[in-house]
Amino acid sequence: MFQEPVKQEKNRYFKAPVFAVAPMIDWTDRHCRFLHRQLSKDALLYTEMVVADAIIHGPRDRLLSFSPAEHPVALQLGGSDPVKLAEAVRIAADYGYDEINLNVGCPSDRVQSGTFGACLMRDPAHVADLVSAMKRVSSVPVTVKCRIGVDDQEPTDVLPDFLARVIGAGADAIWIHARKAWLQGLSPKENREVPPLDYALVYAMKRENPDVFIGINGGIADLEQAATHLTHMDGVMLGRAAYHNTGMLAGVDAFLAGGGPEGAPDVDWPALCDTMMAYAAELIGRGGRLHHVTRHMVGLFQGFAGARRFRQILSTDATRPGAGPEVIAVAFAAVDIDGGPRVQPEERKLAG
Repeated sequence: MFQEPVKQEKNRYFKAPVFAVAPMIDWTDRHCRFLHRQLSKDALLYTEMVVADAIIHGPRDRLLSFSPAEHPVALQLGGSDPVKLAEAVRIAADYGYDEINLNVGCPSDRVQSGTFGACLMRDPAHVADLVSAMKRVSSVPVTVKCRIGVDDQEPTDVLPDFLARVIGAGADAIWIHARKAWLQGLSPKENREVPPLDYALVYAMKRENPDVFIGINGGIADLEQAATHLTHMDGVMLGRAAYHNTGMLAGVDAFLAGGGPEGAPDVDWPALCDTMMAYAAELIGRGGRLHHVTRHMVGLFQGFAGARRFRQILSTDATRPGAGPEVIAVAFAAVDIDGGPRVQPEERKLAG
């Protein structure tokens, strides 16, 4: 019924340039990723962070299952125990992910209490051990997503050593969020906005590691900015900007193929409507709710006449008990699709 998985050349997405949608807790679930894949066949998609303990002891199918249409898709793991992370990688192997990523960047209190995420930046030797353990049991690339440092660390001192250790341990790629994380005093939201961005440092790390895939994340708002970063880096990763202005993803494939970042992408919106209705109907038939799908769709029509009404319908009608996939059709009908985007989407301070 849905898009069949495309056969992937091994490690294809570690050949620059790469556009990735960042892992975002509570947002990049399987329904979100299915939608994103309808808009771009080439973007690299990430799961929400899944803790190794949850995979070992929790509901594996609920945590790890995904549609074959989502490929290429990477699983992001959280943890600090090499034995548990290796076991989580073994379990995840049966689900067919294209990449396993280690979270060394999340600053939330919950993650810190488990002694993983951004606090691991303080112990690069241990992170290297984690990467080694994961590599030994993984049949797919193992990558790391990190910050440039934490708290009072001086990024220019600590980041080169951190990268040298994890690359030496066999990491296939590194994604660097170009901000420090303050583990005390700032919320996760503030940690995406308050610490200053240091793109120059991340660029320097790429120059010093020319044979290693290094991508950049943090504060990238659109494809025009992405194009600038790709003159220095192997990949760009967008988070909230891509989520809130979902239609941006429709321009990614042409962008990666060498097209410019400007111009409205040519999208078969009626076909997308039909696909998402069919997907929602199948989910509802399995006991899910329409809102599980439509909550990820509200950013589709930034700049189109009727976009506000589209959002209203999905935010109200789709959340009502018993709501069916026909709500999606009603929402699409409220948009002047033929007129295209008439104004530029308002600028947002969204960190990737």
